[in-house]
Amino acid sequence: MLQSFADRFYLNFIMDDRWLYLLNGLKTTLVVTFFAVLIGILLGFLIAVCRSTCDKTGKLKILNSICKLYLTVVRGTPVVVQLLIIYFVIFGSVKIDKTFVAILAFGLNSGAYVAEIIRGGIMSIDNGQFEAGRSLGFNYPQTMIYIILPQVFKNVLPALANEFIVLLKETSVAGYIALEDLTKGGDLIRSRTYDAFMPLIAVALIYLALVLLFSKLVSLLERRLRNSER
Repeated sequence: MLQSFADRFYLNFIMDDRWLYLLNGLKTTLVVTFFAVLIGILLGFLIAVCRSTCDKTGKLKILNSICKLYLTVVRGTPVVVQLLIIYFVIFGSVKIDKTFVAILAFGLNSGAYVAEIIRGGIMSIDNGQFEAGRSLGFNYPQTMIYIILPQVFKNVLPALANEFIVLLKETSVAGYIALEDLTKGGDLIRSRTYDAFMPLIAVALIYLALVLLFSKLVSLLERRLRNSER
């Protein structure tokens, strides 16, 4: 039995350097996740500010309507469908890097959820903070920048970190556009060895290790934020 396990391990990971499929796929997954998070945070921040400004001042109504439409469409459709539409419909007639498409698709998807996280943080700040800003002579943008947003960032940082973890797992569907991410790397090994157990279990364990690592970092961050409030 031990020899059989060793033979299967050699066949799946050592022979022809098949472990490189997992390593290269992991690199692609981390790159897509990292840049998608950046796009999601930037886009979500802009949408959150626009929506909260409309809620509190009644301005930017047209932009707010566009943002609501974006949120409804993105949060109401599966991320894999959005990925396929962007690759096969929007960029279907041009040659484009699959990694860029994945970053764009997952970034746009993440932006919708980040927007609601940040907007919730802004709306949770007491109106007295806005009044305090006016009493100091700040206009609305200055009050947001110097008083509101620093508090919001501190409050929503753990939720944003959790969004990063969720996004990491969502990128596993990138193989639908033939992008060789971590999941696709495991599937390529399976297609060559006809052994599904070891490569797919290896992929699952790598994702689990990454999630546990990031979850630990998030818990440490939350603990540090709680300690700083005392």
